[in-house]
Amino acid sequence: MKPETDYDVIVVGGGNAALCAAISAAEEQARVLLLERAPEEERGGNTAYTEGLMRFVYNGAEDILALSPDLSEEEQKSDFGSYTEDDFFNDMARVTENRTDPDLCEILVRQSNQTVHWLRSQGLRFIPQFGRQSFKVNGRFKFWGGATLAVSGAGRGMVDYLYRAAARKGVDVLYDAWVRELQSSDRGVHGVVAQIGGQTTRLAARSVILACGGFEANTEWRTRYLGPGWDLAKVRGTRFNTGDGLDMALRIGAQPAGNWSGCHAVSWERYAENFGDFSVTDDYERDSYPFSIMVNSEGRRFLDEGADIRNYTYAKYGHIVMKQPGQFAWQLFDSSVGHLLRPEYRARRVTKVVADSIEELAEKIEDVNTGQLLATIREFNAAVKRDVPFDPTVKDGRGTRGLAIPKSNWAIPLENPPFEAYAVTCGITFTFGGLRITTDGQVMDQNHRPIPGLYAAGEMVGGLFYFNYPGSTGLTSGAVFGRLAGRSAATAARGLRVQAAQ
Repeated sequence: MKPETDYDVIVVGGGNAALCAAISAAEEQARVLLLERAPEEERGGNTAYTEGLMRFVYNGAEDILALSPDLSEEEQKSDFGSYTEDDFFNDMARVTENRTDPDLCEILVRQSNQTVHWLRSQGLRFIPQFGRQSFKVNGRFKFWGGATLAVSGAGRGMVDYLYRAAARKGVDVLYDAWVRELQSSDRGVHGVVAQIGGQTTRLAARSVILACGGFEANTEWRTRYLGPGWDLAKVRGTRFNTGDGLDMALRIGAQPAGNWSGCHAVSWERYAENFGDFSVTDDYERDSYPFSIMVNSEGRRFLDEGADIRNYTYAKYGHIVMKQPGQFAWQLFDSSVGHLLRPEYRARRVTKVVADSIEELAEKIEDVNTGQLLATIREFNAAVKRDVPFDPTVKDGRGTRGLAIPKSNWAIPLENPPFEAYAVTCGITFTFGGLRITTDGQVMDQNHRPIPGLYAAGEMVGGLFYFNYPGSTGLTSGAVFGRLAGRSAATAARGLRVQAAQ
């Protein structure tokens, strides 16, 4: 399609945050154009590469069943627990070391439940994550970690649902539309310059919403802002998040905010492709490490694998793997926890070693000091608190005694063959640095004033996450702030239309 000439709102981006912004603006009767840099077959930004899992406030099983009413009788009996506003606030404060912006955090937490219900009203379906966020205890599924529901069809399903919803609302969409510049003046932002199908095009709008991700796919920017070695990281998601939105906003005086030297990074298949691949990306995450010991090329442990539940450590442990010699590590498991490993450990594309003895395991593992590895395992086995019962559903206190690097929970000695080991490296998900916004989603300039006509959402919002991240908050944040930005941008555009008509 060819773009029209008179839009109220242009949304730059094509993932969850951008689509929620576009739908929200259209609900306010705005004429909306969404510009997706990727071709249609790769649409959806990082959203398309996710599990579709969303962290949100809920008070019990009633809330879960209202959002996922088609569960079987047995599934309805699951222990869903609850996740209160206080829980969410505490998790955000704890994992960001109390640096999260209080105003933005309040919006995120208090609007999380209503936003998930809003998504369901747009046609999205939700299902509990039985395979990844629960364990079966006494014949009943017990959920843990505050992340319970995922969108049916995972990330790509979410993208498809949202594009269908946008079409129903009359949102125009252009693919292969690479936005390179904001059109601005003393009156603020009033359009964009984009390469559409390779042709430079100027598009006018009364408001522009930037929702086109961080800079995790930009090798040079990763090294500049995250530091040496980050050029070697694998990119978990889209190859199109290269910081263009941030760059064009900063060029007109937008104020940077948040943890520009920080990012979400996980333990990832060592020999994965450099960028996300729809056919295999779901198989590459390696997040059952709390039940393992992790060793580097020297054969030494280098972190507390059981410091906390996976949802509160996985997004920062990729950083630590990146700092190891050779930027890789191995996760070692005793057979007694094999049934607890997440489904991706049983995938086809996995670097895995199996052995019937510790000595055989040490010999088979590539690029690791064999003698030191054997010593590390012996030392670890001797330090385990065997008198404390093992419980994978809570921080069980089954740790170690006397080790320089302790294991605080879920310490299982490696002594029951067959043993398994998995090779991992660092996979970067998204960057934490972004733009400062108002509580209406409007971008602020370096003089702490709102920039008329410019809004931001999703990974471009700076100030929410520092150092770490509560698992599954990203899609929730994108939807909350996308919806907010869309509503605000449409309201501002309506005001300009009225002024022009007078």
